[in-house]
Amino acid sequence: MKAIGPKLVIATHNAGKLREIQELLAPYNIECVGAAELGLPEPEEIGNTFVDNADLKAREAADLAGLPALADDSGISVDALHGLPGIFSARWAEDDEGNRDFGRAMERVWREVEAAGDEAGHDAHFTCALAIAWPDNGQVESFEGKVFGTLVWPPRGDKGFGYDPMFVPAGHDRTFGEFEPDEKHAISHRAEAFRKLVAALG
Repeated sequence: MKAIGPKLVIATHNAGKLREIQELLAPYNIECVGAAELGLPEPEEIGNTFVDNADLKAREAADLAGLPALADDSGISVDALHGLPGIFSARWAEDDEGNRDFGRAMERVWREVEAAGDEAGHDAHFTCALAIAWPDNGQVESFEGKVFGTLVWPPRGDKGFGYDPMFVPAGHDRTFGEFEPDEKHAISHRAEAFRKLVAALG
């Protein structure tokens, strides 16, 4: 895989996601700049998979910025909801004006899980797809990571972001919302995808 270079665009407008990616890349001496800081638009996520959406976001950011770009598409998939919200995880949090409220999104997930009945269970998993695109030749490399666990209610913890406060990873008794950043980075779906990316960098 091509070298990333000293400067990398992080193709997200999500402050929590940007912070996590910057922390994961900190050991590699790569300067990270967010898409919002560069005034880049948020492309419409029209892909059918997490990888599809990560690829299109990375390609657009690389083309517009003229720099290598890293994009992340991630979300939570709930077994009782047949994999939803999945790639629609962020959209489940949006109101009619496009503002995101993950408290409301978590309430919707739990309400629908409860409606599915006890036999449907509370199993869920997070998926993270990372894509790196280069502006000069259209090359894109993609990596995917997952972490499995269960949903709890009410949400717990004010760390993390998104659906973290309602997700307990397998083998643990705390939600991602209760994990310190370093703890989450050791086992998360995003961390697994990053390990694959770093291995590809050699």
